[in-house]
Amino acid sequence: MKIINFAEQNTIINQYVAELRDVNVQKDRARFRHNLLRVGQMMAYEVSKTLKYSEQVVQTPLAEAKVSVPSDKLVLATIFRAGLPFHQGFLEVFDYADNGFVSAYRYYKDKEHKIVGVNVEYIASPDLTGKVLLIADPMLATGNSFELGYQAFITNGKPSVVHLCCAIASQKGVDNIKKFFASCENVTVWCAAIDPGLNEHCYIVPGLGDCGDLAYGEKL
Repeated sequence: MKIINFAEQNTIINQYVAELRDVNVQKDRARFRHNLLRVGQMMAYEVSKTLKYSEQVVQTPLAEAKVSVPSDKLVLATIFRAGLPFHQGFLEVFDYADNGFVSAYRYYKDKEHKIVGVNVEYIASPDLTGKVLLIADPMLATGNSFELGYQAFITNGKPSVVHLCCAIASQKGVDNIKKFFASCENVTVWCAAIDPGLNEHCYIVPGLGDCGDLAYGEKL
């Protein structure tokens, strides 16, 4: 299993993450969504380097040209609702991919809002057998949403390769994902940044706040 943290590299992704975190930039909801999309686009480009390629002949107006293009069958998956703009960034790069969706939301099991649960209600996905599965969810806090989302998706077949992609992760969330996929060599976790901790309500610190609310408005 591989863990890739773009915060350790010099990449334009860091600029988009800086704007995602900035409380003043966050006031512009459209720009917040656009930055999630841009992180998705750049991360998709990096993921594209890991795919299998085959040579294809294309007819131009003047002659034939040989081009190396991805040959993997790819499924882009996301978790409602915060994942939508992030997912769109990947889709704009992998526009030929099939898509899968699952609804998973956090809820608190106690009155103090310290014990977090995740509930999965809905799934729509193509057959994943032998395909490359890319799950895009911007926040990896405890890792529960990724785990339950993955378990829901693989009810429709076992993928050959799995990419778990997030904008911001907590170290605890990454550690939990490592344990969950401990025996898997075909799993890569892609993070724009990995933050040190979680607060008592299981929000990533320093993080960026509630990603879904910042993208689409506060919920009841």
